[in-house]
Amino acid sequence: MVTVAMPDDLGTMAAIANGNASVGADRHRDSQATYNGGTLPHDIPMTEPVRLAKRVVALAQCSRREAEQYIEGGWVRVDGVVVETPQFMVDTQTVELDPAATLTATEPATLVLHKPAGCDAGNGPDPAGALLVPETRWADDASGVRPLKRHLQRLTSPLALPAAASGLMIFTQDWRVTRKLTEDADRLEQEFVVEVSGKLIDNGLALLNHGLRFNTYAMPPIKVSWQSEQRLRFAFKVLQPTQIEPMCHAVGLKVLAMKRLRIGRISLAKLPPGQWRYLAPHERI
Repeated sequence: MVTVAMPDDLGTMAAIANGNASVGADRHRDSQATYNGGTLPHDIPMTEPVRLAKRVVALAQCSRREAEQYIEGGWVRVDGVVVETPQFMVDTQTVELDPAATLTATEPATLVLHKPAGCDAGNGPDPAGALLVPETRWADDASGVRPLKRHLQRLTSPLALPAAASGLMIFTQDWRVTRKLTEDADRLEQEFVVEVSGKLIDNGLALLNHGLRFNTYAMPPIKVSWQSEQRLRFAFKVLQPTQIEPMCHAVGLKVLAMKRLRIGRISLAKLPPGQWRYLAPHERI
């Protein structure tokens, strides 16, 4: 049977419809009130994760680029841990901006390492290997540089050191330092102390200073002197460290150990073996 609503019934039907709508609205308001009070209904999704840079924009009321600079500068903490990646995703974590934060651009870092003997720190895609990590930074580093994780990435060491040798190595992210250590290498004096054994031939010391020839090539004049009975001091600009051993062999001496003490104006000083420090902004190679 089909029931057709008469005109008098239309008002009743409308009232019923309005009543149902009112009940639905009340239920929506109750649900919204519960959400605003802190209880999240099952049908309302959790906050979507956002990039850390976006959160810092809202936190600091700054531009996206400024937010990225704050993060890359190590000024932003997520749940108390410094995060240097603007693309890092956050949702409910606590994000804090250091009150001392500045928008100074992050400068490329240069590190000075005391390489232990027997450690091949100059080869491979990661030349520093396990030597350049936060745990091996010298406690007495007086450079004043704020340490960042990014300082230990993409480092190169233009002036290699033989694996058997110890001493000063320079690792850098700065193209200006790289150019100094490559294009200007012949004008940078390096200083080594070399421990030797054997008997020096007649006129051997003079030959080390100037007069030796290898493969018809005359070695350039350098400065070689006795530091002690078993130690020679080498100071040179053009010579390669790998040439020291054959030079000593040519004058009757066997190399037992060698250490690089200085490159240009940067010296090893009191830096302990296996530790590193930052090259301070005022230091020049």
